[in-house]
Amino acid sequence: MSSPLIDAADLKSLLTNENTIVIDAGGSQESFNRFLEKHIEGAQYVDLDKQLSAIPMDAKNGGRHPLPKLSDFAALVGKLGIDPDTQVIVYDDKGGVNAAARFWWMMKALGHKKLSVLNGGLKAAESAGIALTSNPHVHKIEKNPYPVKDWHLPRVTIEDIEVFRQNTKYKIIDVRSSERYAGISEPIDLIAGHIPGAINIPLENNLNPDGNFKDSNELNKYYSEKLGDSKIENVAIHCGSGVTACHTILALDHAGIGIPNLYVGSWSEWSRNEKPIATT
Repeated sequence: MSSPLIDAADLKSLLTNENTIVIDAGGSQESFNRFLEKHIEGAQYVDLDKQLSAIPMDAKNGGRHPLPKLSDFAALVGKLGIDPDTQVIVYDDKGGVNAAARFWWMMKALGHKKLSVLNGGLKAAESAGIALTSNPHVHKIEKNPYPVKDWHLPRVTIEDIEVFRQNTKYKIIDVRSSERYAGISEPIDLIAGHIPGAINIPLENNLNPDGNFKDSNELNKYYSEKLGDSKIENVAIHCGSGVTACHTILALDHAGIGIPNLYVGSWSEWSRNEKPIATT
């Protein structure tokens, strides 16, 4: 099984291929400003809030970053010049932790095969001597909306999580920081704490100190111990709003364990719906 990650050294040869599309995925105005300052030459910017989410008036209804309509995302992918035969490389300036992992999950959920996340993100590209530019203009041929009828990766709802947390054969993994999980701090959502029964595996555990993903064998051993007897189809991953959870799903895929369920609504939805909350 091939890894969903690509190293910067291997990316160099792909950049000369006209069938390669590079995506710079950002999640803030700061990220967009950075894109305007420097990005991999030829990369196109995709925005988490505006293009990878359908943000509701009230996060109670699906969380802070629900998925957009499938048809809207399929249209976006086509406008980016991507069809099923395109080699897609995505990165961000946070080592894949944020919008890059979300874009990867969404593309994989379309059923796209030729797809990789740049290990180490923009920093790795820069260190490898890959050409960076401030020119945002890309000459590409727009394609038709991506041919897809449904999301192909497993997801769970708030009702499913209620079932998961009461069954010992199921596991809910909360990838937020230990401080947020324990209710010590909550910088984003209205209520601090975690879903009762969820275990905390902060996403930082997926990475080496240099910001690259740990070796696949190391991650396989680590997560196999954490999951125990739970089958991957009985595992749900969540975070604050269904974005950084994709980083751990990426890590599990890199480890060769498989693709678990994504709880898109995550803590931002759960904590707003009068559900049980734990802090211990």
